[in-house]
Amino acid sequence: MAEIIIYTTNYCPYCVKAKQLLRNKGVEFEEIDLTNDDTGRIQLVEKSGGRKTVPQIFVNGKHIGGCDDLFSLDAKKELDTLLA
Repeated sequence: MAEIIIYTTNYCPYCVKAKQLLRNKGVEFEEIDLTNDDTGRIQLVEKSGGRKTVPQIFVNGKHIGGCDDLFSLDAKKELDTLLA
């Protein structure tokens, strides 16, 4: 099973949508809530190559992007392989 980490905030509708897709796929993930975490945000920007928005999703240490990127992988039938 893939190791999935998703950086979120508690007020982000795209975070909810991305987490729901992952749940629908039946995979477990670690959620890191950055709602009031300025230091965590800075670390995320460094880790994601400059992206400042949430969600940011990592699979097996590889940055795959945000919600739109996750849904794009699913539409191209590439997400299941990545999550396996």
